[in-house]
Amino acid sequence: MNTTALIMMVVTLTVITCITGFFFWKVLTTPPKPEEDSYSDNDDEVNRQ
Repeated sequence: MNTTALIMMVVTLTVITCITGFFFWKVLTTPPKPEEDSYSDNDDEVNRQ
């Protein structure tokens, strides 16, 4: 393996590792979306009794 190929491999692996780490960190630190309290909150006005 020549020097150019080695440098390209190291740079590629570094970029892929950084991108993977960024998205993994983003998934772990994103707050969850608030959920509805019950199914009745999702009903239309027409269906309510």
